[in-house]
Amino acid sequence: MKKAALLFLSHFVCIIVLYGQDIRVNDKLQKAITSLIDQYSLAREKRDTVLLKTILTQDVDQLVSTGEWRVGINAAVEGMMKSSANSPGTRTLQIEKIQTITPSSAIVDCRYEIQNTDGTVRKMWSTFIVISDKKIWKIMAIRNMLPAPNN
Repeated sequence: MKKAALLFLSHFVCIIVLYGQDIRVNDKLQKAITSLIDQYSLAREKRDTVLLKTILTQDVDQLVSTGEWRVGINAAVEGMMKSSANSPGTRTLQIEKIQTITPSSAIVDCRYEIQNTDGTVRKMWSTFIVISDKKIWKIMAIRNMLPAPNN
């Protein structure tokens, strides 16, 4: 009987601990993550490697729409600078959804548009995995995707 009660109590405590955390997107979290994505957009626009290195984790990885996989901060920054130089234009990231995983991690889905210098617009999606590192939000992973063609 004591074992059953102990087992029930331990399961009950685990449920409270696991599900008792309030990890909804509140105003503070929304502002912090929006600021991070804005900083990323600005860094790409200005080709600011110093800013990029402050908002990316050391082990960041990025999968771009061409299929190239950039692993590590140096490869990611180098690839971003090369991409910005090869495809100049205004980059716009519009957050569509933030989904928290834990109080210190989230998935951020964005509409990603590049206004090319010739006036055309490249429309894509970007998904960011972001983490809070010592209360500073950083980008851990980026996935860029081209939308499926409309049928």
